[in-house]
Amino acid sequence: MVIDLIVTNTNDGYTAEVPSIKGCESWAHDEDTVLEKIVELTSFYLRLSAKEIKLDKARREENKTIYKLIFHK
Repeated sequence: MVIDLIVTNTNDGYTAEVPSIKGCESWAHDEDTVLEKIVELTSFYLRLSAKEIKLDKARREENKTIYKLIFHK
C-alpha cells in the first residue's frame, strides 16, 4: 500500500501530515526529526512496526516536500 506524506517548511520548523489518516500530523525543528516522528505516529495508527514502513521522496513544490509511505497491510 502507498500513501502520501506532506512535509511543509514553516517559519518555525517543519510540519508533517498524512492526509489520508485523520489526526496524523507532527511538528519538529528539523526535517529529519519530523520524518522520524510522523513515521512512528503512522505506524501506531496502522498497527505496524516503524521498520515495516519505507519512505520514498517523490517531489518538491515550493515549501512542501511530498513523500510516499510504502508498506504491506
